[in-house]
Amino acid sequence: MDAVTTDTFDSLSPLDGRVVDTFPVRGPAEVVSAVDRARRAAREWRSLGFEGRRRALQAWRRDIVAHLDDLIAVVRAETGKPRGDARLEIMLALDHLAWAATHARPVLRRRRVGAGVLMLNQSASVGYTPYGVVGVIGPWNYPVFTPMGSIAYALAAGNAVVFKPSEYTPGVGVWLQRSFVRAGGSADVFAVVTGLGPTGAALCRAGVDKVAFTGSTATGKAVMAACAESLTPVVIEAGGKDALLVDEDADLAAAAEAAVWGAYSNAGQTCIGIERVYAHAKIYDRFVEAVAERTRELRAGADDAATLGPLTMPRQADVVRAHVADALARGATARVGSTPAPGVTLQPVLLTDVDEEADAVREETFGPTLVVNRVASMDEAVEKANAVRYGLSGSVFSRRRGSELALRLRGGMIAINSVISFAAVPALPFGGVGDSGFGRIHGADGLREFAYPKALTRQRFPLLTLTTMRRTAKVDRLVERIIRLLYG
Repeated sequence: MDAVTTDTFDSLSPLDGRVVDTFPVRGPAEVVSAVDRARRAAREWRSLGFEGRRRALQAWRRDIVAHLDDLIAVVRAETGKPRGDARLEIMLALDHLAWAATHARPVLRRRRVGAGVLMLNQSASVGYTPYGVVGVIGPWNYPVFTPMGSIAYALAAGNAVVFKPSEYTPGVGVWLQRSFVRAGGSADVFAVVTGLGPTGAALCRAGVDKVAFTGSTATGKAVMAACAESLTPVVIEAGGKDALLVDEDADLAAAAEAAVWGAYSNAGQTCIGIERVYAHAKIYDRFVEAVAERTRELRAGADDAATLGPLTMPRQADVVRAHVADALARGATARVGSTPAPGVTLQPVLLTDVDEEADAVREETFGPTLVVNRVASMDEAVEKANAVRYGLSGSVFSRRRGSELALRLRGGMIAINSVISFAAVPALPFGGVGDSGFGRIHGADGLREFAYPKALTRQRFPLLTLTTMRRTAKVDRLVERIIRLLYG
């Protein structure tokens, strides 16, 4: 095995550029070693059973709460988000941790299923077996909530986890593992490997039984390619370009409030955030004015009073600037703000009348911008909302047609008369289609994502045997009569 690496990297705070901490860059041999240790530890973890794992995960949850202020400080230091936003993120993560621990048994335990008329002498059942070791590659924008949607559900299902946190938020990943160990868990059951992109690639090739990835669509494709070499299954939660539809009968005050929250919370760095709004022509002007009024109240900064923090990933600021400049060059109007100034602290921008071919409409911006365009009908709104390659989530504000419109939107999750609410319901699956990825975390579907179904049959008593090489013509004639009787 290769010697332990001496390479390190610094986690820098977007608040002031200071070094939060220094972490080792784990090489391929170290990642393989972590996976091997996790595989051995997984046997004992699985042997605890659902109840034992529930108790262990509950103890972890209590430890996180006991040290809540410490975790908030690490999240703020590494992401730059306001403390209130960090607290809200952690609360949602704790709710999912509690749900996964409690519901793993009823969702995954073995259960009887009907054997059918043809196999009435068989007892049939299905249960779910944990894969073994799950590799989780996490993002930086919600470094607690998002990876917990894979980590907690994989652990509750009976797997060990090797977690590669984002290189922008390694301290959060290390903190979570230390908390797990502090609560009585094994450092090999929940292992953390820090590093840059190659460390994530090494995890894909290290012999894990499944990989759960959250990040950009481009990186998701690279993860899939690496996992394809060994037919390792993957869950991909990639980007989004989510739209909010505002019908003519919508509660405009509530819709405006939701649009502003969906667009600018976490400085717009939310894969399920709102980047586009299609508002009915009859209420468009009033809606835009309400959104503009609320947007002007916001201020980005590194101080504690700021409502928006700086962008976590510096190069994303260049993407935001390019999208805004492209929209303005195509004839858009900046109702609030303008092309952001250099740096990572970007003030919110509200754009109207944006060309549908502009990058600000078609590509993920992932920053504090919002496009609001006018439509003549909700049919036009649905058509335009569905015209991008992403299909993650969306929102509809309408008093009469909310459900109808929501069902027509392409995406894995749609909120009616709210935004992003589905992420806070642990029982609901989370994931998208198209360039937004595939597979699901959260809910019963999320638990099943980390365990494979195993079907069993057991013969209860002898009956007519059809699966024999000694089957006679008389039996074949009987089979034909059964076909005609049951299915003719």
